[in-house]
Amino acid sequence: MSPQSTEAPELEQRLDEEGESGSDDFDNILEEMEKLDLEQETFTYQAEVDRFMDIIVNSLYSNREVFIRELVSNASDALDKVRLTALQDPEQYKTGSDLEIKISANKDGSTLVIEDSGIGMTREELLSSLGTIARSGTKKFMEAMKDKHDANLIGQFGVGFYSAFLVADRVVVQTKSNADDGAWIWEGAAGAHDFKVRRDDSGDLPRGTRITLHLKPDAEEFADPERISGLLKQYSEFISFPIKLWTSKPVSEQVLDEEATAKAQAEADAAAEAAGEEKKAVAPVFKTERKTVEDWAVQNDNKPLWTRPAKDVTREEQNAFFKATFKEFADPAAVSQFNVEGTLEFSGLLFVPGMAPFDQTSAVSKPRNIRLYVRRVFISDAFDEDLLPRWAGFVKGVVDSADLPLNVSREILQENRIVRAIRKQLEKRTLDMLNGLAAREDKAEYERFWESFGRFVKIGIIDDAANRPALAKLLRFRSSASGEGVTSLADYVGRMKEGQKDIYFLVTVGNAAADSAPFVEALTRKGYEVLYLTEPVDELVALNLQEFEGKKFTDVTREDLDLGESEEDKKEGEAASATVKDLTEAIKGLLGDRVEKVVASKRLTDSPAVVVLSKFGWSTNMERIARAQAMGDPMQAEYMRGRRILEINPSHPIIESLKAKAAAESPELKDQVELLYDAALLSGGYEVDSPKDFASRIYDLLQSQGATTSAKAEPVEAELVE
Repeated sequence: MSPQSTEAPELEQRLDEEGESGSDDFDNILEEMEKLDLEQETFTYQAEVDRFMDIIVNSLYSNREVFIRELVSNASDALDKVRLTALQDPEQYKTGSDLEIKISANKDGSTLVIEDSGIGMTREELLSSLGTIARSGTKKFMEAMKDKHDANLIGQFGVGFYSAFLVADRVVVQTKSNADDGAWIWEGAAGAHDFKVRRDDSGDLPRGTRITLHLKPDAEEFADPERISGLLKQYSEFISFPIKLWTSKPVSEQVLDEEATAKAQAEADAAAEAAGEEKKAVAPVFKTERKTVEDWAVQNDNKPLWTRPAKDVTREEQNAFFKATFKEFADPAAVSQFNVEGTLEFSGLLFVPGMAPFDQTSAVSKPRNIRLYVRRVFISDAFDEDLLPRWAGFVKGVVDSADLPLNVSREILQENRIVRAIRKQLEKRTLDMLNGLAAREDKAEYERFWESFGRFVKIGIIDDAANRPALAKLLRFRSSASGEGVTSLADYVGRMKEGQKDIYFLVTVGNAAADSAPFVEALTRKGYEVLYLTEPVDELVALNLQEFEGKKFTDVTREDLDLGESEEDKKEGEAASATVKDLTEAIKGLLGDRVEKVVASKRLTDSPAVVVLSKFGWSTNMERIARAQAMGDPMQAEYMRGRRILEINPSHPIIESLKAKAAAESPELKDQVELLYDAALLSGGYEVDSPKDFASRIYDLLQSQGATTSAKAEPVEAELVE
């Protein structure tokens, strides 16, 4: 183990042991303790520090394991400071040039020791750092963070030091500064209102600081090297100085098996003697022995990629970092590495995953994909909402700020101008990554992204008005001209017919339903392309977007659809409408308030009828959503459902037949109109009002065609076979 200091409690323990055994060392130990008491001074914490410690221990940190992050960060700051000082005064390294952090855990003694070879502290610095609010208070701490020249060099102790009392009931600090001939020991206890300082004559610390934590009974897990190793990987993996942990591991080695060698030699000698030959030495026999080896093991082998110039980092390194950090299996689809310098300094790495997670719900609601670092110290992965908009919840990465405080909280993030600047940069970088991915020659790469994460972009269209124009360029939809693939809005606009004013879209439940929808018959026959919006969120996307590059979005399921008719087309339509005027009035009378009106259609070419929406009625998609809401307003649902319009195709044989029946006032007209209306509802994606009545009318129709279900086969007499 690393060397430990001689302290009063250890002397007390030795005194008890020697007293019980009657050892001659009893008087010597007692003399040591008396000398220690004379040299030791007791100081009372400044009142503000006393209160501040209480806040730290009881409320500031929700997870006590962060103490390791704070103490390692302090050690890193101390190493930074001695390195900077040595640039101007190389003599600083006379007391040691190895800049490192060493940590040793002792299960038997329930202690944890964190040691650095940093700048150390003089007696005065020790008292001011660990006893007064001047250096340890939040106000001073925040001011130091704002000082650009001291952002990395706050000093080895700040508010974070007191987090040691989250896990320790007693803390001992040994420190040695080149600016002081002597070394010093600081000792404090949890809940105490004072602390002790004495000279350290052990001479085992040339320069730096060693903190010994005597762990609380409920915190003995932190005396386990494996537990500490896990925390170092989590919180301090990218500290720029080596962090070494005292570890033990079993090893195998080959050793001489003297007994087996002697036996082999004896057998060889006997054989040689029997053969009358000269005796010869045999090859030595070895055996495998396992033993436990203790040594320092570096815990932070990986230098942060984001601290290196992007041009010096290979894509292979970025891919490996992505997989290791975020436990991913596939390479990222896109990467952005950046380093922002100027008034604010921060750097980072962002990734677009190559495959979607199994559970995308948490990625939208509470993602934990952005790891926030402050000066290479991991702070949290719970601030995604503050650093990225909701629509970028699939993006993973790290952000390292030189300007944020280590004790950052959500409240600080929400009000901090630094965070606003970081968020703006991350938004821009994310959009740049996605635009770059969309512009690749291999369109399949972006289509894979779209299949995995397209709904995030759609959420952005709804949520983020500021980025809506940029996000619109990333949208992809199937269309009547795209086959099995998808199209962008820009490509759609590029293919628009001359004189076409609108972007036509159809809200439907799936690709098969879109291809056979009656709404698009006339449009596709005229050569117009129609976008197929097949997901529930798509309609909200169109409603929020409203237009793209000056082209208005038009729902083909609504009334007054502009098909770009010529004057001649309009006259023909008016003439056709006049031929079914009596029929439309008769149908309206039979359907009553279930439809707003019945009109001749100009959008149908093959189907006899279709149900379309008024300008303000609910779409099929909205109606399904309303039906699914148990607490929906029934009166509103009935009113909005009643805004339907039935369009009929004047040239269709079924409509010609109904027109004749209406003229003859046939009693069959009512059932046939009901059947026509239900069929139009179903073909338009609606539910029929009464499935039972619809089924009955179908059965009646089958019976009228001679397919009676009540007919029975003639009985056949059995033929006796002799």
